[in-house]
Amino acid sequence: MSCLASCCAASTCGLCSTVASGISRKSARLAYCGLFGLSLVVSWILREVGAPLLEKLPWINSSTQTKTWYQEQAVLRVSLGNFLFFAILALIMIGVKDQNDRRDSWHHGGWIAKMVIWILLVILMFFLPNVVITVYEILSKFGAGVFLLVQVIILLDFTHSWNDAWVEKDEQKWYIALLAVSIGCYLAAFAFSGILFIWFNPSGHDCGLNVFFIVMTMVLAFSFGIIALHPAVNGSLLPASVISVYCAYVCYTGLSSEPRDYVCNGLHNKASAVSLSTLILGMLTTVLSVIYSALRAGSSTTFLSPPSSPKAGTKKPLLEGDDVEEGKETKEKEARPVSYSYSFFHLIFALASMYSAMLLSGWTSSSDSSDLVDVGWTSVWVRICTEWVTAALYIWTLVAPLIIPDREFL
Repeated sequence: MSCLASCCAASTCGLCSTVASGISRKSARLAYCGLFGLSLVVSWILREVGAPLLEKLPWINSSTQTKTWYQEQAVLRVSLGNFLFFAILALIMIGVKDQNDRRDSWHHGGWIAKMVIWILLVILMFFLPNVVITVYEILSKFGAGVFLLVQVIILLDFTHSWNDAWVEKDEQKWYIALLAVSIGCYLAAFAFSGILFIWFNPSGHDCGLNVFFIVMTMVLAFSFGIIALHPAVNGSLLPASVISVYCAYVCYTGLSSEPRDYVCNGLHNKASAVSLSTLILGMLTTVLSVIYSALRAGSSTTFLSPPSSPKAGTKKPLLEGDDVEEGKETKEKEARPVSYSYSFFHLIFALASMYSAMLLSGWTSSSDSSDLVDVGWTSVWVRICTEWVTAALYIWTLVAPLIIPDREFL
């Protein structure tokens, strides 16, 4: 294990030193995404080849454990190192309001030091006793749930912002565009749901559970439109249609996560093995999804917007006094507010680390195949519950103003 860790550290350090010098202030967030993506790749590699090496470590080795357990250990330990890296940064960045704060430069610079610390943290996790990893495994399930909840809130915020942006233009062409996109999304949602009936309700088998999931998705989509267009609700068809498409997609991901030998999984049950290209494609999709969600959530001013940011509505004048020289000095020292919460940005990546660990370990459900990513009944129910929570939150944003009229919602 130490040999493998040393090789990974050496190759990663060489890459890091080359990349770090080219990271500018504007590309810092992308650099964090790259580091997070690297952690997922390392997790996947160790998941595939690290089990025999972990068996040689006496403080990890357990004669009663299976290969799947060692694979989960590799994923969880890399995830823990990644989680600690971003969690520490989140704590350090608490209270950063303007670019004059020294910690602003810590957030945007020092990449060689950061990457060395990240590598050391990941390596250190392989020297921890199993009980620590077990505790982290339990916490990761809750952390992954929080990340999914944030992901849903970000989607809701995006759909409402999109709708408001087009409505504010107050032009006929934009209203027509709203209607066209809404109808298109609804047609896509129902058409996709119909395809799911073909894929996950093969003839000759009793697939009542799959039928229930798909029918529920269609009922929710229909309900979104009815509630949004009700005269008492100040809603719009665009958010309802976009959420409907998202729910259909989440339903698909849930059904496609069913075990490959399940007769009702008509999309995958005929494949006796999974090709490398299919596995890579699935992993790449997972990586891009997690990175996009973390980046959008972390940089959103909807959450924990810094008090001094433009969104917070600061109205203080930049210059005070009549003296020109004094004014110039004040302008030079005047702090520009940060555009997003650095602390929350890193917190989202920390939660995403937990979420990705659950995906790569099949939510630590050892009864399912260890050769696949995000496959098993635990994954199915997590996805379906995510769909239902999304529906509940969206409906709440519509009816809440009627129930609590003196509060503002999305």
